[in-house]
Amino acid sequence: MSRKKNYRPNVAAIILSPSYPLKCEIFIANRNDIENAWQFPQGGIDKGESPKEALFRELKEEIGTDKVEIVAEYPDWVSYDFPTNTNSKMYPYDGQMQKYFLVRLLPEAKINLNTKLPEFSEYKFVPVEEIYDHIASFKKPVYQKVLTYFKKKGYL
Repeated sequence: MSRKKNYRPNVAAIILSPSYPLKCEIFIANRNDIENAWQFPQGGIDKGESPKEALFRELKEEIGTDKVEIVAEYPDWVSYDFPTNTNSKMYPYDGQMQKYFLVRLLPEAKINLNTKLPEFSEYKFVPVEEIYDHIASFKKPVYQKVLTYFKKKGYL
């Protein structure tokens, strides 16, 4: 009999550029602890915190700003397993259970990756079609599911 997997509750932000909807580009950032690992900002939900509260806190911690407006929320929680070679930093979790938000960066927002505990070394905005050229392979199924949903709903 296999054991039940232990997933860390987590939020993730798909950040649209301030020029949305005129131009549809999405923010991705390169992790500073894994070479060439681009992803959306994401992070754990603290005990007693709602997913929306975690979203704004994580954005402030990871990209230095929480100046965003929520455009849409993915209706379900999605999960992924960590690769087997993941460091013990995520112990005792097998993966993450995530709530995704589609947000638009406000024009007055200033991105600053040099935060208290920097997670990213660089960032860029890319067209939706180019996302899969950059992100880690183990996250692709989740990204495809969520982005396809937002595309079908007319947001992307």
